[in-house]
Amino acid sequence: MYYQSESHSSSSVHGGAGAGDPLERVVRLASGSAVVIFSVSTCCMCHAVKRLFCGMGVNPTVYELDQDPRGKEIERALSRLLGGGSAVPVVFIGGKLVGAMDRVMASHISGTLVPLLKEAGALWL
Repeated sequence: MYYQSESHSSSSVHGGAGAGDPLERVVRLASGSAVVIFSVSTCCMCHAVKRLFCGMGVNPTVYELDQDPRGKEIERALSRLLGGGSAVPVVFIGGKLVGAMDRVMASHISGTLVPLLKEAGALWL
C-alpha cells in the first residue's frame, strides 16, 4: 500500500489552486492513482477494505484522514458525496467513486470488482 498525506499533495501539485474546496481535493486525489482509499487508521472497516485489495494483489494509494491536518474537511466532503452517513472507507477506482465498504463488497461478491480493477490498470490477471 502507498500511504499519502493529502496536505503535501495539494500544496506541491497545485500550488494551492482550489485548495479551499474539499470536494475538489477529493476529486483530484481520487484521480491520482488507479485505486484510492480514503481511510481512518483506527477504523476496522477501513483495515478490512485495505486488506481485501492487498489480498487481490492491488496496491492502493491510501489517504489516512486522521493523520492529515485537513482530514476532517475531506471526511465531511466524502460524507456529502455518499449522501450522508459514515464517510470512511471510501474507494475510488480509475478516478470513479465505487463507494463505501458495502458497495465494494457487493461488487466483489457479484464479480464486477475485478473487471473494474483491470480496466483501471490496477490488476493484470
